[in-house]
Amino acid sequence: MEVGLNRLIDPRLAAFIEEAREFNATAAKRKNPFQEVDPSTPEGLEAHRTGLSVRPTPDGPPAEEVLAEAGGLQVPVRVTNPRGGSPRGAFLEIHGGGFYMSSAARSDFRNRQIADAVGVAVVSVDYRLAPENPWPAAPDDCETAALWLLEQAEPRFGTSRLAIGGGSAGANLAMTTLLRLRDKGLLEPFVGAALKYGAFDLSLQTPAARRFADEYYLQAYVGEVEDRNDPDISPLFADLHDLPPALLTVGALDPVREDTLLMAMRLSAAGGEVDLRVYSESGHGFLGLPTAMADAAWEDIESWLDERFAAA
Repeated sequence: MEVGLNRLIDPRLAAFIEEAREFNATAAKRKNPFQEVDPSTPEGLEAHRTGLSVRPTPDGPPAEEVLAEAGGLQVPVRVTNPRGGSPRGAFLEIHGGGFYMSSAARSDFRNRQIADAVGVAVVSVDYRLAPENPWPAAPDDCETAALWLLEQAEPRFGTSRLAIGGGSAGANLAMTTLLRLRDKGLLEPFVGAALKYGAFDLSLQTPAARRFADEYYLQAYVGEVEDRNDPDISPLFADLHDLPPALLTVGALDPVREDTLLMAMRLSAAGGEVDLRVYSESGHGFLGLPTAMADAAWEDIESWLDERFAAA
């Protein structure tokens, strides 16, 4: 058995490596204005949240703001419908941001592209953020949105085929949502899960996780939790049987790449269908960069989702 990152990287990506290296070198020279800002203070937290770069306004009809309700709970979601026809499925998108930053609206541009490329309605969850709302607020909100979508997909979109996905903290929340739904026997409509550079271990017990022991997001999200091995916090430690097919996307330079590699192995060992994609010269959050490598990764994600909905 031979395993190595080079064996996991599509040879076609070699054409984009030099551009990615040049972009990384230029970016490293630019000073991050928030690197020295402490998010644990009210002022610092506000600076981190408001300092996020503004995404371009997507072409096409704007996202619809909807209050999703299920089980007596409510959560705001943003619904982006595809242009040019009825959706053939619905994709539940969960944004990243370390559990304490960002919003569903910041995904509008990319969600518009996914909706049109795959022909699906994209439902993006505006879950509550830490530290004002630590665990389990975020997974509770994501579960509420998923239960609402299970009830509303057919009457609202004319389809029962679903998928789920997210990046970083959003990938963690996508996994915990799947686990909650599986334990309720509600996973049958889900044709796949597209998980991007997930933070799947918040326990600090693996070597990869220990590198982030001092990161603010841990204190904000689970600072008061004693057992961070709880699968609702660290899905890497969950029983991963009977989950839908998964696409795991990560950059070769990503500090959390080990989480993705371990999750891929554990899903496979549990009998799951796993497609692992690694992208050269790419770090955490690289899908938000204006590079050919990022474009190639998005094309892979859209193609994979297209295949999953077509096969359902």
